[in-house]
Amino acid sequence: MASICLILSAAALLLNGLTLLGRVPGRDSGVSNVLIGGLQLLLCTAVAISADGSLPALFAITGTFLFGLTYLSVGVDALAGLGSAGLGWFCGLVAVAAVVFAGVYVADDPVLAVLWVGWAVLWSLFFVLLALGRTSIATYTGWALVLASPLTALVPALLALTGHWPTGPAGAGIAALGEVVVFGGAAALTRRSSRNAATSPAAAPSPAAATSPTAAPAPAATTAS
Repeated sequence: MASICLILSAAALLLNGLTLLGRVPGRDSGVSNVLIGGLQLLLCTAVAISADGSLPALFAITGTFLFGLTYLSVGVDALAGLGSAGLGWFCGLVAVAAVVFAGVYVADDPVLAVLWVGWAVLWSLFFVLLALGRTSIATYTGWALVLASPLTALVPALLALTGHWPTGPAGAGIAALGEVVVFGGAAALTRRSSRNAATSPAAAPSPAAATSPTAAPAPAATTAS
């Protein structure tokens, strides 16, 4: 279930990133977020019921519960035209939880721990963008989401599904390199977008749209769920 949820999250990351960049209409991504978030919550509920109170099993799906609820909130906000400040504060809470998850997994699964660190950074961006209203980071956040979709969600999910999940320091190093590509590449693409906007202002996406729920991003689900 975890890998399936992670693939769904890869789709949500991509669509929400493209929405922030002005490439996909907010209502389109809103429908996708409702479907993805709702499905993840249903799957997690089924696992929670079958877990019969097992704390390890419940802990394993906590991340997907948080992210499924976030996706659903993003979708409802986009479709109903609600505000996104509350969602931003929720993302701040998830960012703190992500740091805790990274610490829990660092010994047994260092690759997953590194992924959690990257997701914590993403959710911190969502908090700053949505809760604090810092629209200046909208383009950077959009590109980070687009790059994080394959590198922190799709590829890890496919590795897990095919039985090739990396382990040990080498795997963690590769995962860390992927996150350098995500956040460093987002910075480079943001600078390029700024240069293009300077030469063609009419074609540039509006950062102010980032404070609208139709442009709200969503974090990825976790392989720990």
